[in-house]
Amino acid sequence: MSADAAALMGHLAGGVTTLCRCWLVVRTDGTQMGFTDHDTDLLFDGIRFRADTGMTARALSQTSGLSVDNTEAIGALSDAGLREADILAGRFDGAQVRAWLVNWADPAQRMLQFAGSLGEITRVEGTFQAELRGLTEALNQPQGFVYQKACSAVLGDERCGFDLEQPGFAVQIAAEQIEDERVLRFAALDGFAPRWFEGGRLRVLGGAAAGLVGIIKNDRYDNGARVVELWEGLRAGLVAGDDLRLEAGCDKRAETCRIKFSNFNNFRGFPHVPGEGWIASYPVSGGANDGGSMNG
Repeated sequence: MSADAAALMGHLAGGVTTLCRCWLVVRTDGTQMGFTDHDTDLLFDGIRFRADTGMTARALSQTSGLSVDNTEAIGALSDAGLREADILAGRFDGAQVRAWLVNWADPAQRMLQFAGSLGEITRVEGTFQAELRGLTEALNQPQGFVYQKACSAVLGDERCGFDLEQPGFAVQIAAEQIEDERVLRFAALDGFAPRWFEGGRLRVLGGAAAGLVGIIKNDRYDNGARVVELWEGLRAGLVAGDDLRLEAGCDKRAETCRIKFSNFNNFRGFPHVPGEGWIASYPVSGGANDGGSMNG
């Protein structure tokens, strides 16, 4: 037990307590937000935990086994705290959460009660309800790799090893015409073949949507304009003039890895794995059945 937790236990043993709860939310873009259910702000670890957000939490359910710890945070949506626009834009998806039980009269006396991440967030009439998932939630996710024809790496990650900063595989450009925050039209996007960015990423570098990332569904020419369509709108007020970065797409095929990226040594798929038709096949009197390669 840490010294801070031991001090809090001593406070609890005294009978008369001055307790509150504090939460720290760290978004994937690095933004930190502190909240407390006390009536005044608290400060510790260099973080201010704000009291004017209306945040509360239900009882925390914890076990000593491997089952998932969970609780819920409830609060009002406001510009001073959590903004509905940020939730809609997905800025809080997967955010890390820590929660403490704190002696508000002496914040040095505190105990970490919960560490995990934000799960499903629902919004109703100006309020929100967020599911908090414990660290053991990761044990519910599939582990390991799948034997499949397509590559299982993400373009540019450690397993892929391809450097997207190489010339010709990314471009920085200002947004021009925008439809539904999902379809973008550019007067010119020279030097890139049609569909070059299909399956790639669009990163917003400036403006209200800065930090958001969209996956490119289509990349084509239409009446002389280059049209880039996202699978889903960014939902954060993307406007003309905002700086964007377009990154080349990869369809996970061995041919694409070899020809487009010259990166076949790092291909993480199994292009010669038999398909479902091979499972249903049976011996026939004609043709070769010598157990040799199906690829000739």
